Amino acid sequence: MKALVTGGAGFIGSHLVDKLLQRGYQVRIIDNLSSGKIENISHVLNKVEFMKGDLKIKDDALKAVVNVDVIFHFAANPEVRVSTTDPEIHFNENVVATFNLLEAMRKKDVKRLVFASSSTVYGEPEEIPVDENAPIKPVSVYGASKAACENLIHAYTKLYGIKAIILRYANVVGPRLRHGIVHDMIIKIKQNNEELEVLGDGTQIRSYVYIDDAIEAILTAHEKTITDFEVYNVANEDWITVDEVVKTILNTLGTERRIIHKPVLHGVGWPGDVKKIALKIDKLKNLGWKPKMNSKEAIKNTTKALIKELGLP
Repeated sequence: MKALVTGGAGFIGSHLVDKLLQRGYQVRIIDNLSSGKIENISHVLNKVEFMKGDLKIKDDALKAVVNVDVIFHFAANPEVRVSTTDPEIHFNENVVATFNLLEAMRKKDVKRLVFASSSTVYGEPEEIPVDENAPIKPVSVYGASKAACENLIHAYTKLYGIKAIILRYANVVGPRLRHGIVHDMIIKIKQNNEELEVLGDGTQIRSYVYIDDAIEAILTAHEKTITDFEVYNVANEDWITVDEVVKTILNTLGTERRIIHKPVLHGVGWPGDVKKIALKIDKLKNLGWKPKMNSKEAIKNTTKALIKELGLP
Protein backbone atom coordinates (compact mmCIF):
# COMPACT_ATOMS: atom_id res chain seq x y z
CA MET A 1 0.00 0.00 0.00
CA LYS A 2 1.02 3.59 -0.54
CA ALA A 3 0.55 5.74 2.55
CA LEU A 4 0.55 9.50 2.96
CA VAL A 5 1.67 10.72 6.38
CA THR A 6 0.75 14.35 6.96
CA GLY A 7 3.07 15.91 9.53
CA GLY A 8 5.46 13.06 8.80
CA ALA A 9 8.49 15.03 10.00
CA GLY A 10 6.90 15.63 13.39
CA PHE A 11 7.23 13.64 16.61
CA ILE A 12 4.56 10.97 16.16
CA GLY A 13 4.53 11.21 12.37
CA SER A 14 8.22 10.46 11.95
CA HIS A 15 8.02 7.38 14.19
CA LEU A 16 5.01 6.22 12.20
CA VAL A 17 6.97 6.63 8.97
CA ASP A 18 9.71 4.37 10.38
CA LYS A 19 7.22 1.65 11.24
CA LEU A 20 5.33 1.87 7.93
CA LEU A 21 8.58 1.40 6.03
CA GLN A 22 9.37 -1.63 8.18
CA ARG A 23 5.94 -3.03 7.29
CA GLY A 24 6.64 -2.64 3.58
CA TYR A 25 4.50 0.42 2.83
CA GLN A 26 5.44 2.98 0.21
CA VAL A 27 5.44 6.29 2.06
CA ARG A 28 4.87 9.90 1.02
CA ILE A 29 5.31 12.66 3.60
CA ILE A 30 3.87 16.16 3.51
CA ASP A 31 5.10 18.57 6.15
CA ASN A 32 5.48 22.36 6.23
CA LEU A 33 8.26 21.98 8.85
CA SER A 34 6.66 24.54 11.16
CA SER A 35 6.95 22.15 14.10
CA GLY A 36 8.30 19.06 12.34
CA LYS A 37 12.03 18.75 11.74
CA ILE A 38 13.81 17.36 8.71
CA GLU A 39 16.35 15.65 11.00
CA ASN A 40 13.52 13.44 12.30
CA ILE A 41 13.35 11.79 8.87
CA SER A 42 16.87 12.36 7.54
CA HIS A 43 17.66 8.66 7.99
CA VAL A 44 14.79 7.66 5.65
CA LEU A 45 14.78 10.46 3.07
CA ASN A 46 16.18 8.06 0.46
CA LYS A 47 13.28 5.66 1.13
CA VAL A 48 10.32 8.05 1.11
CA GLU A 49 8.79 10.69 -1.11
CA PHE A 50 9.08 13.95 0.82
CA MET A 51 6.93 16.93 -0.09
CA LYS A 52 7.45 20.22 1.70
CA GLY A 53 3.94 21.55 1.58
CA ASP A 54 1.11 22.99 3.61
CA LEU A 55 -2.37 21.51 3.87
CA LYS A 56 -3.75 24.99 4.40
CA ILE A 57 -2.99 25.45 0.69
CA LYS A 58 -5.58 23.57 -1.36
CA ASP A 59 -3.24 22.77 -4.25
CA ASP A 60 -0.70 21.25 -1.85
CA ALA A 61 -3.40 19.04 -0.37
CA LEU A 62 -4.50 17.90 -3.82
CA LYS A 63 -0.95 17.04 -4.88
CA ALA A 64 -0.27 15.18 -1.66
CA VAL A 65 -3.14 12.68 -1.97
CA VAL A 66 -2.59 11.60 -5.57
CA ASN A 67 -2.32 7.80 -5.92
CA VAL A 68 -2.30 7.00 -2.20
CA ASP A 69 -4.28 4.20 -0.57
CA VAL A 70 -4.43 5.45 3.00
CA ILE A 71 -3.77 8.75 4.75
CA PHE A 72 -2.44 9.06 8.28
CA HIS A 73 -3.33 12.64 9.21
CA PHE A 74 -0.93 13.78 11.94
CA ALA A 75 -0.24 17.35 10.80
CA ALA A 76 -1.14 19.82 13.56
CA ASN A 77 0.27 22.40 15.91
CA PRO A 78 0.95 20.30 19.03
CA GLU A 79 1.11 23.15 21.56
CA VAL A 80 -2.22 23.20 23.41
CA ARG A 81 -1.23 26.39 25.26
CA VAL A 82 -1.03 28.31 21.98
CA SER A 83 -4.81 28.25 21.70
CA THR A 84 -5.03 30.52 24.74
CA THR A 85 -3.00 33.34 23.20
CA ASP A 86 -3.49 32.77 19.45
CA PRO A 87 -6.57 30.60 18.82
CA GLU A 88 -6.52 31.25 15.07
CA ILE A 89 -3.41 29.06 14.78
CA HIS A 90 -5.31 25.96 15.86
CA PHE A 91 -8.30 26.82 13.71
CA ASN A 92 -6.09 27.06 10.66
CA GLU A 93 -3.65 24.24 11.43
CA ASN A 94 -6.37 21.80 12.46
CA VAL A 95 -9.76 22.69 11.00
CA VAL A 96 -8.77 24.38 7.73
CA ALA A 97 -6.01 21.88 7.01
CA THR A 98 -8.30 18.93 7.71
CA PHE A 99 -11.10 20.33 5.57
CA ASN A 100 -8.69 20.84 2.66
CA LEU A 101 -7.40 17.30 3.08
CA LEU A 102 -10.91 15.84 3.11
CA GLU A 103 -11.80 17.81 -0.02
CA ALA A 104 -8.66 16.54 -1.73
CA MET A 105 -9.61 12.98 -0.74
CA ARG A 106 -13.09 13.48 -2.18
CA LYS A 107 -11.79 14.86 -5.46
CA LYS A 108 -9.04 12.24 -5.86
CA ASP A 109 -11.18 9.35 -4.61
CA VAL A 110 -9.02 8.37 -1.62
CA LYS A 111 -11.11 6.30 0.77
CA ARG A 112 -9.10 5.54 3.93
CA LEU A 113 -8.12 7.96 6.68
CA VAL A 114 -6.57 7.64 10.14
CA PHE A 115 -6.79 10.87 12.15
CA ALA A 116 -4.81 11.89 15.23
CA SER A 117 -7.28 13.49 17.59
CA SER A 118 -6.80 14.21 21.28
CA SER A 119 -8.12 13.55 24.77
CA THR A 120 -8.65 17.32 24.94
CA VAL A 121 -11.98 16.82 23.14
CA TYR A 122 -13.38 15.51 26.44
CA GLY A 123 -12.53 18.70 28.31
CA GLU A 124 -12.51 18.09 32.05
CA PRO A 125 -14.81 15.15 32.84
CA GLU A 126 -16.44 14.72 36.24
CA GLU A 127 -15.02 11.21 36.60
CA ILE A 128 -12.04 9.40 35.12
CA PRO A 129 -11.22 7.32 33.19
CA VAL A 130 -13.58 8.12 30.30
CA ASP A 131 -14.50 5.88 27.41
CA GLU A 132 -15.17 6.86 23.79
CA ASN A 133 -18.85 7.56 24.51
CA ALA A 134 -18.10 10.31 27.05
CA PRO A 135 -19.49 13.78 26.25
CA ILE A 136 -17.40 16.01 24.00
CA LYS A 137 -16.96 19.21 26.01
CA PRO A 138 -13.56 20.79 25.17
CA VAL A 139 -12.31 23.66 27.32
CA SER A 140 -9.50 24.75 24.95
CA VAL A 141 -9.60 25.96 21.36
CA TYR A 142 -7.17 23.15 20.57
CA GLY A 143 -9.65 20.58 21.88
CA ALA A 144 -12.52 22.31 20.12
CA SER A 145 -10.61 22.29 16.83
CA LYS A 146 -9.92 18.55 17.15
CA ALA A 147 -13.60 17.93 17.91
CA ALA A 148 -14.54 19.97 14.84
CA CYS A 149 -12.19 17.86 12.73
CA GLU A 150 -13.76 14.68 14.04
CA ASN A 151 -17.21 15.91 13.05
CA LEU A 152 -16.04 16.94 9.59
CA ILE A 153 -14.50 13.52 9.08
CA HIS A 154 -17.66 11.79 10.23
CA ALA A 155 -19.73 13.79 7.73
CA TYR A 156 -17.38 12.85 4.90
CA THR A 157 -17.65 9.16 5.81
CA LYS A 158 -21.42 9.42 5.49
CA LEU A 159 -21.49 11.54 2.33
CA TYR A 160 -18.54 10.31 0.28
CA GLY A 161 -17.77 6.75 1.35
CA ILE A 162 -14.54 7.51 3.18
CA LYS A 163 -13.58 5.01 5.88
CA ALA A 164 -12.07 6.75 8.91
CA ILE A 165 -10.47 5.93 12.23
CA ILE A 166 -10.22 8.56 14.98
CA LEU A 167 -7.48 8.13 17.59
CA ARG A 168 -7.94 10.20 20.74
CA TYR A 169 -4.49 10.41 22.29
CA ALA A 170 -3.45 10.96 25.86
CA ASN A 171 0.08 12.37 26.30
CA VAL A 172 2.48 10.60 23.93
CA VAL A 173 6.15 10.76 24.93
CA GLY A 174 9.43 9.39 23.62
CA PRO A 175 12.50 10.19 21.51
CA ARG A 176 12.25 13.27 19.22
CA LEU A 177 9.73 14.93 21.55
CA ARG A 178 10.17 18.70 21.53
CA HIS A 179 7.15 19.94 23.47
CA GLY A 180 5.25 19.06 26.63
CA ILE A 181 6.24 18.55 30.24
CA VAL A 182 9.22 16.20 29.87
CA HIS A 183 10.98 18.39 27.32
CA ASP A 184 10.11 21.59 29.18
CA MET A 185 11.28 20.26 32.55
CA ILE A 186 14.63 19.10 31.16
CA ILE A 187 15.26 22.54 29.63
CA LYS A 188 14.31 24.28 32.88
CA ILE A 189 16.54 21.96 34.93
CA LYS A 190 19.44 22.78 32.63
CA GLN A 191 18.84 26.52 32.98
CA ASN A 192 18.38 26.72 36.77
CA ASN A 193 20.46 24.76 39.30
CA GLU A 194 18.26 25.61 42.28
CA GLU A 195 14.60 26.01 41.36
CA LEU A 196 12.19 24.25 39.01
CA GLU A 197 9.00 26.00 37.97
CA VAL A 198 6.04 23.66 37.50
CA LEU A 199 2.87 24.99 35.87
CA GLY A 200 -0.19 24.19 37.97
CA ASP A 201 -0.38 22.97 41.55
CA GLY A 202 1.20 19.60 40.70
CA THR A 203 -1.90 17.51 41.42
CA GLN A 204 -3.09 17.50 37.80
CA ILE A 205 -3.68 13.94 36.60
CA ARG A 206 -2.46 12.64 33.25
CA SER A 207 -1.78 9.39 31.40
CA TYR A 208 1.43 8.96 29.40
CA VAL A 209 1.93 6.47 26.60
CA TYR A 210 5.33 5.71 25.09
CA ILE A 211 5.77 6.41 21.39
CA ASP A 212 6.40 2.75 20.46
CA ASP A 213 3.12 1.78 22.08
CA ALA A 214 1.34 4.69 20.40
CA ILE A 215 2.57 3.62 16.96
CA GLU A 216 1.47 0.02 17.54
CA ALA A 217 -1.95 1.40 18.47
CA ILE A 218 -2.18 3.22 15.14
CA LEU A 219 -1.36 0.15 13.09
CA THR A 220 -3.54 -2.15 15.16
CA ALA A 221 -6.54 0.13 14.67
CA HIS A 222 -5.77 0.61 10.96
CA GLU A 223 -5.28 -3.06 10.17
CA LYS A 224 -8.06 -4.55 12.31
CA THR A 225 -10.95 -2.08 12.07
CA ILE A 226 -13.63 -3.19 9.62
CA THR A 227 -16.29 -0.51 10.19
CA ASP A 228 -16.56 2.73 8.19
CA PHE A 229 -16.08 5.05 11.18
CA GLU A 230 -14.54 4.16 14.52
CA VAL A 231 -13.13 6.07 17.50
CA TYR A 232 -10.44 4.73 19.84
CA ASN A 233 -8.79 6.12 22.95
CA VAL A 234 -5.01 5.69 22.97
CA ALA A 235 -3.56 5.97 26.46
CA ASN A 236 -2.01 3.99 29.25
CA GLU A 237 -3.76 1.78 31.76
CA ASP A 238 -2.64 4.02 34.61
CA TRP A 239 -2.37 7.73 35.33
CA ILE A 240 -0.08 9.86 37.48
CA THR A 241 0.14 13.40 38.84
CA VAL A 242 2.31 16.15 37.41
CA ASP A 243 4.35 16.11 40.64
CA GLU A 244 5.01 12.39 40.07
CA VAL A 245 6.16 13.19 36.53
CA VAL A 246 8.56 15.84 37.83
CA LYS A 247 9.89 13.51 40.53
CA THR A 248 10.48 10.77 37.95
CA ILE A 249 12.39 13.19 35.69
CA LEU A 250 14.55 14.47 38.57
CA ASN A 251 15.28 10.94 39.80
CA THR A 252 16.22 9.82 36.30
CA LEU A 253 18.58 12.79 35.97
CA GLY A 254 19.99 12.12 39.46
CA THR A 255 19.43 15.68 40.61
CA GLU A 256 17.22 17.77 42.90
CA ARG A 257 15.49 21.15 42.64
CA ARG A 258 13.23 23.26 44.84
CA ILE A 259 9.81 23.00 43.20
CA ILE A 260 7.93 26.24 42.59
CA HIS A 261 4.30 25.63 41.58
CA LYS A 262 2.55 28.19 39.36
CA PRO A 263 -1.19 27.40 39.51
CA VAL A 264 -4.00 29.38 37.92
CA LEU A 265 -7.77 29.06 38.29
CA HIS A 266 -8.49 25.74 40.07
CA GLY A 267 -4.87 24.60 40.09
CA VAL A 268 -4.25 24.07 36.38
CA GLY A 269 -1.23 25.31 34.46
CA TRP A 270 -2.96 27.76 32.10
CA PRO A 271 -6.47 28.72 30.98
CA GLY A 272 -7.81 25.83 28.90
CA ASP A 273 -5.72 23.25 30.75
CA VAL A 274 -7.58 20.46 32.54
CA LYS A 275 -7.09 19.27 36.12
CA LYS A 276 -7.59 15.58 35.44
CA ILE A 277 -7.98 13.40 32.38
CA ALA A 278 -7.49 9.68 31.88
CA LEU A 279 -8.91 7.38 29.24
CA LYS A 280 -10.37 3.89 29.11
CA ILE A 281 -8.63 1.81 26.46
CA ASP A 282 -10.73 -1.37 26.56
CA LYS A 283 -11.97 -0.84 23.01
CA LEU A 284 -8.48 -0.82 21.52
CA LYS A 285 -7.34 -3.63 23.81
CA ASN A 286 -10.15 -5.76 22.36
CA LEU A 287 -8.32 -5.54 19.02
CA GLY A 288 -5.20 -7.01 20.61
CA TRP A 289 -3.27 -3.87 21.55
CA LYS A 290 -1.85 -3.21 25.00
CA PRO A 291 0.81 -0.72 26.14
CA LYS A 292 4.09 -2.33 27.17
CA MET A 293 5.23 0.55 29.43
CA ASN A 294 3.27 2.23 32.21
CA SER A 295 3.21 6.01 32.59
CA LYS A 296 6.27 6.30 34.86
CA GLU A 297 8.31 3.97 32.65
CA ALA A 298 7.33 6.05 29.63
CA ILE A 299 8.48 9.24 31.39
CA LYS A 300 11.75 7.65 32.54
CA ASN A 301 12.65 6.29 29.10
CA THR A 302 11.73 9.57 27.42
CA THR A 303 13.93 11.50 29.85
CA LYS A 304 16.90 9.24 29.05
CA ALA A 305 16.35 9.67 25.31
CA LEU A 306 16.00 13.46 25.46
CA ILE A 307 19.13 13.85 27.57
CA LYS A 308 21.12 12.30 24.71
CA GLU A 309 19.28 14.18 21.96
CA LEU A 310 19.58 17.58 23.64
CA GLY A 311 23.24 17.07 24.48
CA LEU A 312 22.79 17.34 28.23
CA PRO A 313 25.27 15.85 30.74
